[in-house]
Amino acid sequence: MRVLSVVGARPNFMKLAPVDRELAKRDIAHVIVHTGQHYDPGMSEAFFEQLWIPAPDHDLGVGSGSHAQQTAAVMQRLEPIMEELRPDLVLAYGDVNSTLAAALVAAKLQVRVAHVEAGLRSGDWTMPEEINRVVTDRLSDLLFLPSRDAAEHLSAEGVPPERMHFFCNGMIDTLFWALPQALALDAPARHDVAGLPYAVVTLHRPTNVDDPTALRELLDALTRLGTKVPVLFPVHPRTRNRIHDLGLRAPGDGGVRMLDPLGYLEMLGLVAGAALVVTDSGGLQEETSFLGVPCLTVRPNTERPITCTHGTNRLVLPRRDAILAAGDRALARRSPARPVIERWDGRAAERIVRVVCDEECFPLDAETTPRVARRAVAIPHPLAAG
Repeated sequence: MRVLSVVGARPNFMKLAPVDRELAKRDIAHVIVHTGQHYDPGMSEAFFEQLWIPAPDHDLGVGSGSHAQQTAAVMQRLEPIMEELRPDLVLAYGDVNSTLAAALVAAKLQVRVAHVEAGLRSGDWTMPEEINRVVTDRLSDLLFLPSRDAAEHLSAEGVPPERMHFFCNGMIDTLFWALPQALALDAPARHDVAGLPYAVVTLHRPTNVDDPTALRELLDALTRLGTKVPVLFPVHPRTRNRIHDLGLRAPGDGGVRMLDPLGYLEMLGLVAGAALVVTDSGGLQEETSFLGVPCLTVRPNTERPITCTHGTNRLVLPRRDAILAAGDRALARRSPARPVIERWDGRAAERIVRVVCDEECFPLDAETTPRVARRAVAIPHPLAAG
């Protein structure tokens, strides 16, 4: 059996890593294709090294471009590889342009597609990711769902239940594996915030960084937040370019520290020790919920509502006063208990491989859930000792 994984951006790498480790336990030829959608070394190669992912078998090197250019470039460069290898299954991860391109090429070549993290919906069709999710799900033979609401979305779109598998969340698998290493780095001490309440910030979405009014409000909010707690701001290359292009004043004075992009382990160590996270990242919504860290997501909606209903995430508009008010509440009212979310147990990749290799099923019914859940409770939380 030959399985081909296509990845192109940081969240994809984090979902690939545990799947690759599980496939390595089987007699499976696993081919990794890196599209190069994230081409900055700090956001690409470093993640492969830190997550112990083998070097990609193929690097397409597509780089930046418009959504159409990037998607087309991946398709053009991926098609001959897929024609030559003729894999039995293509694994497409997440919701980036590389995800959609992989699903399109595979479907046109009559190769089975499995979508890891299927069924998520924000309802916001201005987000390119929403289009990528919907089309990829439509083309996929196997749909690996991270939450129960994903099944509701797919059922409403006419997807039959036999194509759905409730696998949980691959990001959490990687967090389970990496957290002890991240804590050992003592990242807060490296950044001189050990023992202090501090905030971690990431911003990169076009609605926040391409709009001069929104970006100005956000930078002002960070400057004011920095008068209350130290603010560590690893700046995405896109965001740094927009700050420069728009001639805005970066919040580099006072309590805000603008950093270069950080490796996964260092970033995870900072997030785990933070008093507050301000972000527009989907992955950080999940990581902070698992860790019990208050999170403000600067978006009007989320495709991960479970992080709001069962986790620590709160949506907030890109307005200075709204962010500061929500930040004050989060800092003052942090729950001492970490949320417990269904099947966030570190076994998502195991379920994927059991479906792919053993043709097992993981539906959402009561008969299957207890069998998996009983195995899950024996796994301690990585922060239990702390």
